[in-house]
Amino acid sequence: MSFYSLLETALLSDNVDLKKESTHRCIEYCTKNILPQSNSARVFEKPSYASFCTIVPTDKLPMRNHLDTPQGLATLVHAIAHIEYSAIDLALDAVYRFDKMPLEFKQDWLKVADDEIRHFKMLEKILHALGYKYGDFPVHQGFFDIAKDTSRSPLYRMAIIPRYYEASGLDVNPQIIKKLHNKRKDPLVAELIKTLEVILKEEIDHVSKGDKWFRYLCDESGVNIDIYFSILDEFRLGLGNRKYINVEARRQAGFSCEEIKKLGAKDC
Repeated sequence: MSFYSLLETALLSDNVDLKKESTHRCIEYCTKNILPQSNSARVFEKPSYASFCTIVPTDKLPMRNHLDTPQGLATLVHAIAHIEYSAIDLALDAVYRFDKMPLEFKQDWLKVADDEIRHFKMLEKILHALGYKYGDFPVHQGFFDIAKDTSRSPLYRMAIIPRYYEASGLDVNPQIIKKLHNKRKDPLVAELIKTLEVILKEEIDHVSKGDKWFRYLCDESGVNIDIYFSILDEFRLGLGNRKYINVEARRQAGFSCEEIKKLGAKDC
């Protein structure tokens, strides 16, 4: 199969192992430093998880509380696993869709996809230990919709997915860990905390990659990086009422202090 055929197969498949195999084959292809040929990318009508997940509006999602019960904890793990699964397809889609980007761009997002597959499998293991599987709880398709809405612009994709949503994860992740802390005597909670700590560390690198390519695309287009906030406004992505800004993680990922303060942090 060709490079883009492999990516399309991975994106359409609801089998994570097949996604992993296809991703590794694409990584191997890119290590040969051959720039893949141009691609006529499809716009997909439904996410790959639609075959086994019940998709509902975000306000119909189950509440993530009662973490002292197996079902309550499973609801939380399932929600995070859904984010990681969605992130697999988002990373693969960036490689598949933005074929004119440099080889390094493709290498970066294939590495991100491989990380997200590993994150998903770590969470899936905990979910199974709790007596559940991915697809047992309703999910939203917000990330899939954003991917469609940014399918024509790598600049917008880099601004919104890694630099907004994944960066927001850097803020939320430590708060979840904090919430779980007094339950860490439970072996599965302890494993979840350890998994979240791995995800947090590696997501900094993912956001950093997004920051790098966002800045590259700003330079290519001759626009100032302040366009970031204009893009957020255009997509009605608010900045206010953030309870916690992970200043250190965001700085490591490439955000300036000016941006971090504009996002709501008092100090930087």
